[in-house]
Amino acid sequence: MTRIKVCCIKSLDEAKMAIRNGASAIGLVSEMPSGPGVIDNNQIKAIAAFTPPGVASFLLTSKQDTAAIIQQQKECGTNTIQLCDRLTRGTHLDLKEAMPGIKVIQVIHITGKESVKEALDISHHVDALLLDSGNQSLEVKELGGTGRIHDWLLSKKIIDSVNVPVYLAGGLKPANIFKAIETTRPFGVDVCSGIRSDDKLDELKLKQFCAEVRAADFK
Repeated sequence: MTRIKVCCIKSLDEAKMAIRNGASAIGLVSEMPSGPGVIDNNQIKAIAAFTPPGVASFLLTSKQDTAAIIQQQKECGTNTIQLCDRLTRGTHLDLKEAMPGIKVIQVIHITGKESVKEALDISHHVDALLLDSGNQSLEVKELGGTGRIHDWLLSKKIIDSVNVPVYLAGGLKPANIFKAIETTRPFGVDVCSGIRSDDKLDELKLKQFCAEVRAADFK
């Protein structure tokens, strides 16, 4: 069964809505250079503390220094770290050794064929990958929440080549999630803007999205 991660959760009510509709993970967005869904560390801590066993709580961080990432995880108490940018100080091993039991997920922004090599290289050092549609080369970095899809054939190449779970993100919504899963067959899918209306989690869109995921699973 394809795991469903509902990202950009802003409140306990949104977390409860996501979980009762089948989310196996929720995404909590900390400070970012751009993009939706940012909440402060205290809000992240409160939502993570509520999250029941069996549901992963992802801290999305733009930090690139392992010491700062470790400190942020201690403050927020999530059981998973999602690195939305490349590390510039320290290694993935440093994170795993300092945070036993905490999953480390690296985002790979699919910008071209070079992203496949990046994913293959990093896959040996993390618990999972997440393929998104940002761009780290812009003056104001895009590290997620763009609402854009990327080349799913590149995503499929990564999924078929690595030995860790891979989440697919980037512009997913009820209208395209069936095709996305059919094309790539990821471990999980990650959705943010595609199930929101007026910047609020839309339960009808969420139900439609989850139904399409399950339909694709049983095709």
